Amino acid sequence: MSTATSPLDVPEGGKPRARGRLQLLLILLVAVGPMILATSMYKFKFWVPEGRSYHGAMIGNGQTRADIGIDAQGERWQLLVSAPAACAEDCQQLVYLARQIQVGLGRDASRASHALASAQPLAADYQALLGREYPQLQRYPLDLQRYGHKVSEPGPQLWIVDPHGNLVLRYDAKVKGKHVLDDLRHLLKLSNIG
Repeated sequence: MSTATSPLDVPEGGKPRARGRLQLLLILLVAVGPMILATSMYKFKFWVPEGRSYHGAMIGNGQTRADIGIDAQGERWQLLVSAPAACAEDCQQLVYLARQIQVGLGRDASRASHALASAQPLAADYQALLGREYPQLQRYPLDLQRYGHKVSEPGPQLWIVDPHGNLVLRYDAKVKGKHVLDDLRHLLKLSNIG
């Protein structure tokens, strides 16, 4: 009795089976190779581009507003000014800049808000000015103890915060408004949230 043989069975010399294994290996290499390369690049920091497209200091460790002492909720992107000391001239300039950047977003202005978190009470004249000139400015208390543990830079800071409350970028008081506006526009373009 003779048995029928399939062309996939091992015929003479085992060449189809070897070719099939080679094809399987190539498919796996094409599918898994880029993941292995990307992981290696991240772990061992090779072939990482030196240039960057943002101007502030990136906060990539998952910190939120609550981590730096600001207990607040939001549903939009936020330009947040933090003032660990009295809100003096440089802090007031950042508050003004935050509002101007929001207005500068044009049709995307409704996707962002501006806020001030201060550790000390504001001067009465500045508080009155904020009530008149900045009616949409959100104000929060700043827990100086939590803030001091997470932020080592002195003076007021401007933060871009995503709608989930995650800190994305941080700028010092010397920042140029155009740089922040460019960064925020880029984030809004890439984001479907907020």
